[in-house]
Amino acid sequence: MSLTSDQMELREEEIRAHYDAATAMLEGFDHTPRIGRPRDVAAVPERSPGIAHTRRFRATTPGLVTRSTARPEGVQLIARIEAADGNDPLISPLQATVIHALRRALAIALAVGEAFSGMTGLGALKRANLEGSLGADKRAEFGELLEAEALVTLHVFANATAFLLAPHQTEVTVEVGTPEELLTDNAQLALHGCLWELDQDIAALGTDEARMVATIAGFAEQLMEKVALRAQTAPRVGPFTAASWRVEADDLPIDGFTPARKARGTRLTMQFRKPHEVVGNHIAKYQALRLAKMLMAYDFDRRLNPFAELGGFIFTFMGDGKPGTGKTTLIQMMAGLLHEYCQNAGYPFRYQNFGIDNIDSYQGKSGQNAKAFVQNVLDPSVIGFGTIDDIDQIAGKRGDRQSSAGQQEVTAVFMEAFAGANTVVRGNCTFGMFSNYPENVDDALRQRAGARFLVDGPQTRADYIDILALLMGKRHDIPLGDHELYAAQEIKRAVAASFESHNRPHEEGLLHVWERVEGQIGELDTIAKLGTYLKAIQEADERFTGRAIKNITDAVKVRAMDFELPDEWMENPELFLFRSYDEKSAMISELRRPITVDMVVQEINRYADSEFRYADKSDEVAIDGMVRDMRRTEEAKKRYLEGRDG
Repeated sequence: MSLTSDQMELREEEIRAHYDAATAMLEGFDHTPRIGRPRDVAAVPERSPGIAHTRRFRATTPGLVTRSTARPEGVQLIARIEAADGNDPLISPLQATVIHALRRALAIALAVGEAFSGMTGLGALKRANLEGSLGADKRAEFGELLEAEALVTLHVFANATAFLLAPHQTEVTVEVGTPEELLTDNAQLALHGCLWELDQDIAALGTDEARMVATIAGFAEQLMEKVALRAQTAPRVGPFTAASWRVEADDLPIDGFTPARKARGTRLTMQFRKPHEVVGNHIAKYQALRLAKMLMAYDFDRRLNPFAELGGFIFTFMGDGKPGTGKTTLIQMMAGLLHEYCQNAGYPFRYQNFGIDNIDSYQGKSGQNAKAFVQNVLDPSVIGFGTIDDIDQIAGKRGDRQSSAGQQEVTAVFMEAFAGANTVVRGNCTFGMFSNYPENVDDALRQRAGARFLVDGPQTRADYIDILALLMGKRHDIPLGDHELYAAQEIKRAVAASFESHNRPHEEGLLHVWERVEGQIGELDTIAKLGTYLKAIQEADERFTGRAIKNITDAVKVRAMDFELPDEWMENPELFLFRSYDEKSAMISELRRPITVDMVVQEINRYADSEFRYADKSDEVAIDGMVRDMRRTEEAKKRYLEGRDG
């Protein structure tokens, strides 16, 4: 990927100039821990009696023969990594890759640290200190800059390590804990401290190659997080956070204390579905199809989607319906379409589901899992699709005593990520929340779903014939009969009928509000009358707030973009996908439709229907629960009195 206008290139010669220093650190150095406690780990074993562990050869070049080839005592990371394969006398390709990645990460960190010294004047202060001419008035600044350089160097090392090892990670995970030996006296001591602790972790946890890679990657992630927290209150780090570099050879962006993510997609093993295999669910299917094509309009150079700028992009949506109505099938259809489109265009696609197994009993771990899930999908270098299935079981209602601490953590993370102060919608990803019982989802979190997909499954006689034929398959001789297979699943015709059905509300409570307002002010054909209707809805349901109005207007803008991007644009990327951002924006603008009163009325009714449906169910569930509690209390009191009298 090419440099953007706000990025500086970290030149290759600047990085390679630090290779010798990085190699020396990996070969060995002495370190006495100050904060961290040493683990009870064995020293690197010898290969056999009398034969040293090292694989280095004695130099035969004139002038180098007298140089010592003995390893320093203390931290020997190369030897530690080589020992991860047991007794194999040869270094494996993966071990070599890890060693090269660590050397590369150390060299990049040292190069960025050197650049930081030049930007801040730290280099001049170091020279003055060596010469003994550093004034007393500069000592405080010198100490603060040394601490800032140490934090910068540590974060870049951890960032580059995690980035370079990302393609080599497996499903194996290792809990490494929070790094303790975080020293900030100067950059070299900081690196020595973190490499000493990494050596301890590999010795204790990296029992084979897969666990060794997982240990290093996990350590890098934990180190990044701890350094970033320390940097929030550290002085003199401003020049680093304001600057941005890119290492072209590795496609590595360095943007302050923000972790870089490897632009790689996930290998999907799910069973994909074709649109005609999703029976019923016409509006949900139609919006999912259009959203898949919207995502493909994302511009990787500008890091923005024209749909996000013009309006009409669905960043979050909620699909709700009874069990067995097709929510999983809808996910499989949308993921399959995106996977196919991205493969055709050569884009990295990342799909991730956040499930109940991500809720952890350790305090804070569930929130970390949710944050990692969100960050992986938000990664601006991929097309992302994140799903949260059965969100009512995963995200707890605030104030609900039956929700675990982990569920409360997840709710807080999702609320901040989906519509928080720092939320940036680039248009490269979307999040889908699915539930059989949306009334059990926290009200504020549910309202952060910008679009509502009612997953109601097959409805008509034709739908039931289609789904029976689909699920029966072809291994039978039963005739189809008088029926045009899948004709009812023609999306345009079905969607038009579905939208028109929302010219009037469906839910009984909302229908009363509609009839009362229409009887008072007549047909809703102006902004003022529509606003009056919205206020009447709010009076009937106090949860109908300003966020609800925003979601409705966003849905109306989606309807204004109610056009199908031609399939040819997806099949032949040169026609649209590979065009410049401005060209794509102009092509989309030409297809826009005018906003009508009918669109606004239908979207108000669709959204309000869903809120009334959730509220009615939620109230009924709460009332039923209270009635059961009262009956139990009454029966218990009765039995108690009978037992006491007896």
